[in-house]
Amino acid sequence: MLPEWADPAVPAEELDPQGVSRRGLLVAAGLFGGLAATGVATPAAAHGRDHDDPELAWLVGDHHVHTVYSHDAKYTFSQQALRAAQFGLDWMVFTEHSNFGHANAGGALAEHAEVLTARAENPRMLIFQGLEWYIPAAEHATVFTAPGPNEAEILRQFELAYDGKLLGRTADTPENQRLAVDAIKWLAARRRAGDVPDVLVLANHPSRLGIDSPGELRAWRDADPSVMIGMEGAPGSQGAALPGWRGANSIRGEYENKPSAQSWTAFPAESYVTYGGFDWMTATVGGMWDAMLSEGRLFSVTSNSDNHRSVYDTWRNGDWPAGQNFDNTGKLPDPVNTGTPQPGSDFWPGQFSRTHVGVTGYGYPQLMAGLRAGRVWVDHGQLLDGINVRLDGVTLGGRVTVRRGQRLTLEVTVTTASRPNYHGELPKLAHVDVIRGAVRGPAKDRTDWRAPATRVVQSVDVSRRSGTYTLRIPIDAITEPTYLRLRGSDGRRNGPGLLGAKIDPRGPIAHEPGNGDPWLDTWFYTNPIFIDVR
Repeated sequence: MLPEWADPAVPAEELDPQGVSRRGLLVAAGLFGGLAATGVATPAAAHGRDHDDPELAWLVGDHHVHTVYSHDAKYTFSQQALRAAQFGLDWMVFTEHSNFGHANAGGALAEHAEVLTARAENPRMLIFQGLEWYIPAAEHATVFTAPGPNEAEILRQFELAYDGKLLGRTADTPENQRLAVDAIKWLAARRRAGDVPDVLVLANHPSRLGIDSPGELRAWRDADPSVMIGMEGAPGSQGAALPGWRGANSIRGEYENKPSAQSWTAFPAESYVTYGGFDWMTATVGGMWDAMLSEGRLFSVTSNSDNHRSVYDTWRNGDWPAGQNFDNTGKLPDPVNTGTPQPGSDFWPGQFSRTHVGVTGYGYPQLMAGLRAGRVWVDHGQLLDGINVRLDGVTLGGRVTVRRGQRLTLEVTVTTASRPNYHGELPKLAHVDVIRGAVRGPAKDRTDWRAPATRVVQSVDVSRRSGTYTLRIPIDAITEPTYLRLRGSDGRRNGPGLLGAKIDPRGPIAHEPGNGDPWLDTWFYTNPIFIDVR
């Protein structure tokens, strides 16, 4: 099953503008209409520009997906890839847990043949191999490489040398924190040496346990910002709080924890739940994400499924043969269809959460380059068909230099949802918010999680608009280095932001436990554009 834009049976006139551009990439790469069946796409020479204002197509993906090679999941590679294609994904990353059974059975080497098969079966999808790293002294992270002869071997070496769970290095000690930094530096060295064509790292569900401290986040980024590029702005498990599904205390994202002895003590109590489905670090205007951006360095946010067990799905884990278990096989039995809904918190890849990456060509290198450059926006519930942001010719993740006191116009071209989402309703965007922050250099206190000069400066009501339209939003005089980012929602659940209405008058709010239908509270976020002053 193919997404509409990749299906030759769907006429071009039935596609939205994003679908047209994505189909153009496939044509240029020779992967449209059965012209090729290779697992690795050829770069599209016609879209080879790569600078601050490139000609972009936006590829939709998910960097956090599990299979039977994770001890707590249940689907095969083929099932996940089929569902990802059904729900319109262009790229995905398989991220198995670095568990003891996984490591003992050969880790990434053991599953590599299935990754290759998934690529061959889905030539129009970019399928990466990765792993979910237990960061020493901290939470989890996605680590993934570009395809190449050593991709699985490098992941295997990394897992054995730097995984906190395997090594018993989970305690929050200075030594374990240094090991996490060394791990990122090791990956960067493998990239420089050409052992892998490319490698990227993204922190997963950073506020879930309260153990990713501000100092650690900054240390990981500083270890190599070309490798450690950001974090999940919104976690997976977005179906966890569907009314009547899991229980009265359920929270979107399964953010149902309280501070523990490992938690960083200065995080406030409200940091342990999600807001509009987004992690507290991202959802708080003037909070941790803004504190990182206010240093003037890019740190991207993403959204993904973290798929283990889909809501309302009828498959269960298969039965173990006598004497076998995950610890001695490193792989779960293939699932069995029961015909009855089984427990789960997740949506399928692409069904609800999407990460959009601006690329200059169709291929693995171009996708990773787009992520590294920060050409990223995210949405839930197919809230938008597309968004194109330009400031003086620069797009998301880029930088523009202006004269002190210069005024600018932010151009935001929105393409509203043109068809019902996977919940059966046509999404409606209610507002577009402009968030502005001052850039004042490296934090004097690396444990600080606030950006006091960041706030919502404009909110544009777009509830009566549809189709494709361009907002031209004036930006007040630039008197110091600055960044701008955008946010918006369906307008159904808003309230004063966590740092006060003067900073964020209509931000995302926490839902009542057990009553968090994600389809009734959808948001989009964009990466920033930075403004330097000469």
